[in-house]
Amino acid sequence: MTDDLDLDELAADLADFAPQEKKGGRSPREERIIAGFEEIQRFVETQGRAPAHGESNDIFERLYAVRLDRLRGLEECRSLLAPLDKQGLLAVVVTPATEPVESIDDDELLAELEGMGAADITELRHVRTAADKRAAEEIANRTPCEDFDNFKPLFIQVKKDLDAGIRQTRRFQTMAEIKQGEFFIAGGQIVYVAEVGEEFVTEYDRRDSRLRVIYDNGTESDVLLRSLQRALHRDEAGRRITDPTAGPLFSGESEDGDLASGTIYVLRSKSDHPTVAAHRDVLHKIGVTGGDIARRIASAQQDPTFLMADVEVIATYELFNVNRTRLENLIHRVFDSARLDIEIKDRFGQPVIPREWFLVPLFVVNEAVDRIRDGTITDYLYDPKTAALVLDKTKVGHRERDQPRKT
Repeated sequence: MTDDLDLDELAADLADFAPQEKKGGRSPREERIIAGFEEIQRFVETQGRAPAHGESNDIFERLYAVRLDRLRGLEECRSLLAPLDKQGLLAVVVTPATEPVESIDDDELLAELEGMGAADITELRHVRTAADKRAAEEIANRTPCEDFDNFKPLFIQVKKDLDAGIRQTRRFQTMAEIKQGEFFIAGGQIVYVAEVGEEFVTEYDRRDSRLRVIYDNGTESDVLLRSLQRALHRDEAGRRITDPTAGPLFSGESEDGDLASGTIYVLRSKSDHPTVAAHRDVLHKIGVTGGDIARRIASAQQDPTFLMADVEVIATYELFNVNRTRLENLIHRVFDSARLDIEIKDRFGQPVIPREWFLVPLFVVNEAVDRIRDGTITDYLYDPKTAALVLDKTKVGHRERDQPRKT
């Protein structure tokens, strides 16, 4: 059985099938028949069609289809339900079911679900619990986010970080922790947890909190933490978006992409291209390599990456146990606003747009390397207007929102 399903929740799911007190002169059995038929009617109202059999259909639709077949096949059920059948669901009479419509207890319901295709009924993989249904309803119940302008820069930056490889997405683990300020992907949208309310205890003696969740389409919802956990876990595409600093740039342990040492290099072009010549003193190629720089630039004249011209090495910075790809992506994100927009023809005459040239003074590159070493670089961006590294306002705003709210 899944980690997030317990006997209390299963009991809640089965509550509709439990014996009820007699109401309005009807027997408990009649009340259950009516309640079961009303569920089918709600399905028809929502889906615009009667429930159907078929392996490709939802397990509950298939259960409703079996139930409807039984109701159609029993005269006493048709007589009881005829005044309620505004949708004409009982009009089709089928061969009477082999089993009468009767009280369904927990074991019988599970057996029926198992017979309808669940791979392993002990795990109930395809059956939505009452809690799952509530979670889906909560997440679907969204309203426009009135102050979305405050959050929009965060979403823009997260998308850039994902594209650059600074952030990654990871499968959401069952009932994993959710904190204020974290990003997720749910239902194909980026989700930001803006606020986490006071913790409380549910009727099942579980701890929970109310969240303010912002979506990248400008909406928000007020959901329970456990509801978001379930939604992320149930969603095959549900993901946690890592923090920019998740995974070290510098590490004492080896992992994919780690090197014994790496070198940040700064190159200056000798190209006679008008744009390059006009900005030669501040135009630099910034990259990271684990190999020999001299060998790397030996064929610069034949490589559009080097602007089809010789280059000179202006500066190098040796780093140890560095994740080369992550570091290079980080550097390029910091200097993205100063990236050179130029098109170069390769030796076959095909247009190429180099992506590693930046209009940045060397002293700013020096400062960036210092901030890489002390771990503060993720809080900064390059401002071309002032030719300086400045605090990233989206990160500052992020931290301010992460602070506990005063009451």
